Amino acid sequence: MVKSNGNLESHFQIPKVKFTKLFINGEFVDSVSGNTFETIDPRNEEVIARIAEGDKADIDLAVKAAREAFDNGPWPRLSPMERRNIMLKFADLIIENAEEIAALDAMDAGKLFAAGKTMDIPSAAQFMRYYAGAADKIHGTTLKMSRDIQGYTLLEPIGVVGHIIPWNFPTQMFVMKVGPALAAGCTMVVKPAEQTPLSALYYAQLAKQAGVPDGVINVVTGFGSTAGAALCSHMDVDKISFTGSTEVGRLVMQAAALSNLKPVSLELGGKSPFIVFDDVDVEKVAPLAMIGILFNKGEVCVAGSRLFIQEGIYDKFVKKLVEITKTWVVGDPFDPNSHQGPQVDKKQFERVLSYIEHGKREGATLLTGGNALDRKGYFVEPTIFTDVEDHMIIAKEEIFGPVLSVMKFKTVEEVIKRANCTQYGLAAGVMTNNLNIANTVSRSIRAGVIWINCYFAFDPDCPYGGYKSSGFERDLGMEGLHKYLQVKSVATPIYNSPWL
Repeated sequence: MVKSNGNLESHFQIPKVKFTKLFINGEFVDSVSGNTFETIDPRNEEVIARIAEGDKADIDLAVKAAREAFDNGPWPRLSPMERRNIMLKFADLIIENAEEIAALDAMDAGKLFAAGKTMDIPSAAQFMRYYAGAADKIHGTTLKMSRDIQGYTLLEPIGVVGHIIPWNFPTQMFVMKVGPALAAGCTMVVKPAEQTPLSALYYAQLAKQAGVPDGVINVVTGFGSTAGAALCSHMDVDKISFTGSTEVGRLVMQAAALSNLKPVSLELGGKSPFIVFDDVDVEKVAPLAMIGILFNKGEVCVAGSRLFIQEGIYDKFVKKLVEITKTWVVGDPFDPNSHQGPQVDKKQFERVLSYIEHGKREGATLLTGGNALDRKGYFVEPTIFTDVEDHMIIAKEEIFGPVLSVMKFKTVEEVIKRANCTQYGLAAGVMTNNLNIANTVSRSIRAGVIWINCYFAFDPDCPYGGYKSSGFERDLGMEGLHKYLQVKSVATPIYNSPWL
C-alpha cells in the first residue's frame, strides 16, 4: 500500500534526485550566476531539490556548444544508420530506467506513477524508435525540369534547434521534440518547464550514455522570461519548437521575428469539443468522456473540456457522469488506487479554483466537485458544470484542470457551429454510430485532430497539431521530422543527353 503525502510503504523506493545542474556540452555544470531555484513536490508542497537557474549567459554557452557540434561535430556527418543505432540505444535506456523516470515525473508534476511506467515512458521510447527508423529514410526527389537541366532536392538538417517543452507531459514532450531533431541531424538546446526540470536532466545523461556526442543535446533549466526568452531571440538558433500557452506562443513568435527571423513551430492551447450523438451506448461513451477531461488531472491541451450531448440522451448521460465521479479517487500519484494526482503547482491549482468560481458567478450549475481537497498538496475535485452557455468564461477559456462544461444540443448543424465557436482548434471527439454524421462533423470542425469513437488516440505515425490559435506545424508522424529539415534545390545543365 502507498500512503499519501510521501509516507510510502511499498516495494518501490522513491529515488533520490541525481541531476540538478545544467547539461552543456556533455557535462553537468553550475549556472554562470550560481543561482538556483526550488522545484516543488505538488503532493505535499515540499522542496524536492534546488535546480541550477540558467539565464542568458547559460543559453549563450549552450547555443555555442550546439553550434560547434553542428558546424564541426560528428552528429550531422554520421551516416543515417549510425544515428539510428544510437537513437535505438537511447530508447533502450529509456525503458531500462522507466521506473526512475516515472518517479521523477510523479514527484515533479504530480503525474500518476503507474501511468508513467505503463504509458508515458513506453510511449516515449516508442517515439524515439519511430524516428530512429526514419533517420535513414530522409531523401529528396528527382525533378523533371522543363529544359536541359538536371534537378533534384536535398533534405538537410535545419541546424541548431531550441526546444521549449511544457510541464504537463515532461517525458513525452522531451522525446517528441528531441527524437525527430536527432534523426534529422540537428543539434539542440532544450529548455524544460521550470515546474518540471528533473526528467529532462535525466534524459540528457541517458543520451550521453547512449553515445550522442557532446554538444548535440544541451539542457538549460530556468525560467521562461529569462532562459526561454534568450533562446527564442538568440541569433545563432536556427529554429524554435515550442509547446505551451497561446499567450507565450505569441511572445515566442515575436522574439523569433525580431532576431534572425528563425522559423517557429507552435503547439498551443485548446478548448476541445467532445460531441456525443444520441445513437451511442451511454454506458460505453460516458466513461470515455470523463477520461477526456480527467486524464492527467485535466492538464492536457487536447482535454475534451466542452462536452456537447444531444438532447435525446442528455439526462441519462449526465447521470452516468455523476456516478463515475463518485468512484474517482484523487490522491497521491504513487498510490496505485489513485486515478488523479495534484495539479502541477500552486499557481495552476489556484487558477483552476478561480475558474470554478467564475462558473458559479456566471450562472452555470455546479453538479459535482468544485473544491480543493482538505489536505496538503494541490488537489482539486473532479468538477462538472451543467447549464453552461457558450459565452461563459468556463466554456471559452482553457482551464487546464479537471473542470468539465456540459452543454445540450439538438442538431448536427447546431453542434458544428458551436464546436467551431472558439479561438482554438487543436482536437475534437465525435461519438456516433452514424457514418454519415461522423464524416460530416469530422470534416466540418476546424481542428488538427479529430477522434471518432475514441479519444487521446495518439500514435507515432499520426501527426498532431492545431488550427487557429492552437498553433501551426505538427509533432509526430513524418511531418514532425520534416520541420527540422531544409529543402535545398540543386540544378545543373545537361549536355548532349538523349532525354531530359
